[in-house]
Amino acid sequence: MNHAEWKTRRHRALLGEAAEGNAEYDRLYEEAELAHDLGQLVYDRRTALGLSQAELAERCGMQQPQISRIEGGGTMPTIPLLRRLARALDADLTIELTPHHEAA
Repeated sequence: MNHAEWKTRRHRALLGEAAEGNAEYDRLYEEAELAHDLGQLVYDRRTALGLSQAELAERCGMQQPQISRIEGGGTMPTIPLLRRLARALDADLTIELTPHHEAA
């Protein structure tokens, strides 16, 4: 969850608005969780390679603060950006859709 989303949640809590069951809150939470997970994957691979954020940024043609925002979950990278990051990290980008598990 990024700072703006946290502020919205805090504001709603102060106003007594329940977050649970709120479709917009749920959507924002899922997006923030995905951004965080993607950022963690980038961080883990970068550190496994012994690269600094600046070195990764140079490999991607980006600036270091952009890498920091991605790793911190503060932005949702696009698929083309994920492809650039994967190449710079000597990794393959794999995207798959899997069906939800249905109750038996």
